[in-house]
Amino acid sequence: MLKTLLHQVKNYKKASILTPVFAALESIMEVLIPFVMASIIDDGIKQQDIQYVWYGGGLMVLMALMSLTFGILAGRFAAEASTGFACNLRDGMFENIQTFSFSNIDTYSTAGLVTRLTTDVTNVQNAYQMILRMCVRAPVMLICAIVMSLIISPQLSTIFLIAMVFLIVVLVFIMSRTMGLFNSVFRKYDDLNASVQENVSAIRVVKSFVREDFENEKFKKAAGNIYKLFVKAESILAFNNPAMMLSIYGCILALSWFGAQMITVGDLTTGQLTSLFSYVMTILVSLMIISMAFVMITMSVASARRISEVLNEKADLASPENPDFDIPDGSVDFENVSFAYKMGTGKPVLEGITLHVDAGETIGIIGGTGSAKSSFVNLICRLYDVKSGCVRVGGKDVRTYDLETLRQEVAVVLQKNVLFSGTILENLRWGNPKATEEECIEACKIACADEFIQQFPDKYNTYIEQGGTNVSGGQKQRICIARALLKKPKILILDDSTSAVDTATDARIRKGFQEQIPGTTKFVIAQRISSVEHADRILVLDNGQISGFDTHENLLKTNKIYQEVYKGQTQGGGDFDEKGGDN
Repeated sequence: MLKTLLHQVKNYKKASILTPVFAALESIMEVLIPFVMASIIDDGIKQQDIQYVWYGGGLMVLMALMSLTFGILAGRFAAEASTGFACNLRDGMFENIQTFSFSNIDTYSTAGLVTRLTTDVTNVQNAYQMILRMCVRAPVMLICAIVMSLIISPQLSTIFLIAMVFLIVVLVFIMSRTMGLFNSVFRKYDDLNASVQENVSAIRVVKSFVREDFENEKFKKAAGNIYKLFVKAESILAFNNPAMMLSIYGCILALSWFGAQMITVGDLTTGQLTSLFSYVMTILVSLMIISMAFVMITMSVASARRISEVLNEKADLASPENPDFDIPDGSVDFENVSFAYKMGTGKPVLEGITLHVDAGETIGIIGGTGSAKSSFVNLICRLYDVKSGCVRVGGKDVRTYDLETLRQEVAVVLQKNVLFSGTILENLRWGNPKATEEECIEACKIACADEFIQQFPDKYNTYIEQGGTNVSGGQKQRICIARALLKKPKILILDDSTSAVDTATDARIRKGFQEQIPGTTKFVIAQRISSVEHADRILVLDNGQISGFDTHENLLKTNKIYQEVYKGQTQGGGDFDEKGGDN
């Protein structure tokens, strides 16, 4: 874990080295000031040597200025190193997340990743700054103050040692009790973020079902869990300050009592006792800083582990060592393919799938909920890898291709359409960053999107709000289809992506595909028979297995499931899930 995190320091190594150097110099200057002050009292004021007093005073001012300068530099470099480190952590996690396959992403919740990128990184950033500055400054001050105290009076210095042992015992007790609590706190943060994210993204559903009170209670419960854990942890941490105050005042009383007796017998001077009072405060304040640092580090260890998990996560899918960059055509072959999700029950969702699709064919896919339609097409562009068997594109195993090349040639319009904040043109150019406006318009015409875009006041420069909330579901689907077409792929996958489009527009889109992209292999997942009946062949999936794979006419004659679906939809009897879909 430590090695993983320190690797992210990268270009902030210089600032990370200079911070403790300046912090140490600042501490040394501060510790030397009481020693000079004792000399002024004993050798200057008592001896009535005004010149020595001025000399000593000037030296103290110089040391104070040097300490101030070193402190400013330490603070500046600490801020640079810690914020830079946090920036690198976020960049590193986000960059690694982009390499994740779907199975990797399934391991983490969206809320958990958000917490890691925000709250957890902030905790580690604060701890790193504390380590660079305070965890150097405090120990240096502590050691130097103890050394100076031993030089002045070894006997009285034992008071400090007793106080230190007492405080160390208290710190160990606090850390042992709070570590587990802070681990639980950050897991609860994931639940809190998940509640917020789910509520905001589904706010229309919440309001339409008048479930605001229910959502409020759910959020209060998640927030309350964090509150209880923090109160419990802070209740234990509260022992820190009383123990510190007990040590400070105990040391002052002991120094006053024994120091006065030693001055009386001549074993200690007034200036030396004054210095010891300064050093006792320095020692105990250093211990307080160290205890605060330990608390901060204790909190950040849980965050550091969670960050390391994301940074160390290796993508399940990667390009081979010598990838193939040439995809001859859009033909697709499944050879005895079985597939199961890692995070699922372990039971195959696809089993024994064998079929061949020629380049340029249009394949309709129909099946009930849970029949693995989306899983089937996800294997073509290698969003997941097969458990057994082989998927071939252009006659070659998809695992031999360069991943980027394969996915560039396979355009997918997912079941859940996503538009990003920006203009319609900017969203379209996700398909091809170099596409001209004319090419974008042409793609929109094929997808029947141009007709409604032209009605917007700003046309293709119309701004799309986050999540595409200012366009309808059907409009969003058509923009996503146009975006996929701009890739000019060899294979086009439409995963139930015309469900929000009326049947007439759906027919026009299919006609546009036939006329404009005849050489592109098309897989069309749909619930409506009308969306797939004109396909070259139709694949009927049932419980992860092929129930039928033939033309519309032949399936009506030979496939019972397809017959029931067709009758149900054409005679008003219901959809697939209500009629024979799970048989």
